[in-house]
Amino acid sequence: MRSGITLIIIGVCMFGAGLILFYFMEVTDDEILENIRNMGTFVGLSGMGVTLAGILLYLINKNTEPIKENYDT
Repeated sequence: MRSGITLIIIGVCMFGAGLILFYFMEVTDDEILENIRNMGTFVGLSGMGVTLAGILLYLINKNTEPIKENYDT
């Protein structure tokens, strides 16, 4: 259960870093800044995937109570 929460936190941080890299870089003719901006896109999309994987892992490993049947009626 801890690994799911850890993945969610890492994914949100990756998504935030991707947003920062993508939106705070000015569009210029500089090749290096353009590559950094493209990396921001990749990191942001990867962060979304990691967050989704963390949510699914959390839900799969969640302990659910067994169904209690009442047969006395």
